[in-house]
Amino acid sequence: MKEITKEQLIDIAISISSEKDMDVLMERILTEAMDYTECDGGTLYICTQENLEFHTAITRSKNFHMSKRIGNMVLPPVPYAKTHVCACCAMEKKKINIPDVYESTDYDFHGAQKYDSMNDYRTKSMLVLPMEDEKGNVIGVLQFINATDEGGSIVPFPSECEQTISALSSLAAVSLNNHQLSEQVLELLHSFVKVMASAIDTRSPYNANHSRSMARYAEKFIKWLNEADGDWKFEEKDIDPFIMSVWLHDVGKLVIPLEVMDKPTRLGDKEERFVSKVTTAILMERLRGYEHPEEKDAADEKIKALKEAKELILSANGAGFLPDDKLEAIKKAASIECLTADGESVPFLNEEELTCMMVRKGTLTDEERKIMQSHVINTEKMLSQMIFKGDYANVPVWAASHHEFLNGSGYPKHLKAEDLPKETRLLTILDVYDALTAEDRPYKPAMPTEKAFGILHAMEQDGQLDGKILDLFEKSGVWKKEPKV
Repeated sequence: MKEITKEQLIDIAISISSEKDMDVLMERILTEAMDYTECDGGTLYICTQENLEFHTAITRSKNFHMSKRIGNMVLPPVPYAKTHVCACCAMEKKKINIPDVYESTDYDFHGAQKYDSMNDYRTKSMLVLPMEDEKGNVIGVLQFINATDEGGSIVPFPSECEQTISALSSLAAVSLNNHQLSEQVLELLHSFVKVMASAIDTRSPYNANHSRSMARYAEKFIKWLNEADGDWKFEEKDIDPFIMSVWLHDVGKLVIPLEVMDKPTRLGDKEERFVSKVTTAILMERLRGYEHPEEKDAADEKIKALKEAKELILSANGAGFLPDDKLEAIKKAASIECLTADGESVPFLNEEELTCMMVRKGTLTDEERKIMQSHVINTEKMLSQMIFKGDYANVPVWAASHHEFLNGSGYPKHLKAEDLPKETRLLTILDVYDALTAEDRPYKPAMPTEKAFGILHAMEQDGQLDGKILDLFEKSGVWKKEPKV
């Protein structure tokens, strides 16, 4: 056994604490302890609810090395049973120091003896220690085999080494516990993201695939970008936060009224009342013609005008774009008088209906568009209630800025190029592209890819989008539809 001072132990602790990769860290603690005890074999197990999983297993004399870090771990997990020393250590929360496993009557070493016979090896001395978290729960086990003396002979693990190995075990436990807590928080965050995305999908049949499609584009594009021969690469630490911002960018739509978010036509839910009004007016004109034969010709002319106007409105109601002549015709039709069942006279289009029908492009009025655009403000407010720290600190920023443009013409804050990082610029391009080509929008058909990129490049020329990122996205081909099976 090598001598180790407190100063050396502190140096080891500092060195270990600077390591960010969990798999590297666990393996390093194991090898540091093996070096200190000058033992031949070492194993680090991670406790799960069902069993002990191998993390790292080393036998130096056999040049045997399996670990999570290398990615070659194939050893099956160890069940919680008293026939396994490492399991006993975890179950009973105690250190186990055995001079010679073949002479021990306290534990069943048939497994170790079988391994020895298969690999021409002799397991003799063994030291096993539990790794406990701050609550006293065993979260892992360190196992060491065959300590050696200066001459290389196998000797028992001296009791005086247990304190130092316990210190290293505590370091490993603290690091593992912190990592597991971090993973649990991240899993909780991912669960929240999935719940929010599912809530949006469930709430509205329209726009249901938007975030999912964008996330797919983002993942494929980042993979392509990092494999391509270019200057822009996504750091590993930024990939998951960016994908998370994609999933969350429309979370504010949860509080947008469905009659606005799912409005398939200009009249929307007003269409049924409009049709009923015109149908009643036509019936009232027919009745007028029956009751007053002298007015039949006038009534027939009025019925013809009502039907033509109705056809005009219904054809324009779901059109993607209305030219000037169509808008003028709608204005003219709006003033036609309609008789109600009570004999009162009302306009063909009331003020609210006319406002809806005068929308040149899309289905939303200015007021409804403002409500719809408020989803980004809602996104920012909702995400501000959560704590995003470290690598995830920019998630709310990226998510809430996806409608901002480089020239300041976007919303809601009219940010400009200097305020918009590459991640936001990419998210904006993904959002616009999917909005143009989506097949599940109630107010428009899916746009062909070529035309969509034509619009994107026009937006680039107007100073709205980042041309370099747009060119990369187009070149990547990640937007191509996957063949249907």
